[in-house]
Amino acid sequence: MLLEIIRYSVFALFVGAAAVAAGGWAVRTRRVSPFSPLGRTLRNATDPILKPIEYRLVRSGGNPVNAGWWLFGMSLAQWIVGQLSRVSYAARGGGLLRLIVSYAVQVLQLAIIIRVIGSWMGVGRYNRWMRPVYLLTDWILEPLRRIIPPFAMGDMAIDLSPLVALLLLWYVVPRLMALL
Repeated sequence: MLLEIIRYSVFALFVGAAAVAAGGWAVRTRRVSPFSPLGRTLRNATDPILKPIEYRLVRSGGNPVNAGWWLFGMSLAQWIVGQLSRVSYAARGGGLLRLIVSYAVQVLQLAIIIRVIGSWMGVGRYNRWMRPVYLLTDWILEPLRRIIPPFAMGDMAIDLSPLVALLLLWYVVPRLMALL
């Protein structure tokens, strides 16, 4: 339980670092006007985090515009080291199968979320970037779609099968993992 909390915390920090890096980069490269309300908000949110990194980059002869990418790279490296230590710990403790199943379920959950977001944006099954997502998720979503009818509200119908699939994964997989 504690390891799972730590893992999600590190992942949240990684995502936060990526957001800070992207926001800082957008303002510093003028993709977002630094004087617009969005630019001021991004600067207020990212400057306290990026200023120390910029300072070290400038002192070592680097470009301060790249501070966000340095933050992202450091966070990515920390995440990779954490995952490698997790694999090492699982291999020593005999829990490698559980770890592989855990990673597979996480990839499946991410694929379901990407599929839902892609459907909101109108990206279909035959888009070359979405084909792998559909290949990963069709085996669980198509049977659920035949059982669960769409939820209709006026002209709009909402497909609940991805939500049911995620709930099933969150409920069934921990019980199966306890058996391994």
